[in-house]
Amino acid sequence: MRAGAQHVGALFIWLSIIGVSLTSFLTRGSFILFASRIHLPMIVDRALGYAPACALAAIIVPDLAFVHGALRLDVGNPRLIAALIASIGYAASRSLIVTIVCGMASFTAIRIWL
Repeated sequence: MRAGAQHVGALFIWLSIIGVSLTSFLTRGSFILFASRIHLPMIVDRALGYAPACALAAIIVPDLAFVHGALRLDVGNPRLIAALIASIGYAASRSLIVTIVCGMASFTAIRIWL
């Protein structure tokens, strides 16, 4: 490869890195920089309070409901049963440790049993 082509390739890489960094900084940083000037309607503000729970559900539910790529909402799905038992443990105790222990213990027992 010629020296001029290497220079253009390196310049393209550096410009790409700078461009992606600026784009990321501006889109993410704008919420921090302009948050005091923007006033959202009360309903939007309340709805945004549910965003973390919705994001967590969107990550966890597919893993619980699908087994080997197939939707399984029956008693043959050990992950779903363990999640239900863990939810009951959390509702009874409001303790994260109890939730984890209930979920993992029931998941292990169900996998051994099934």
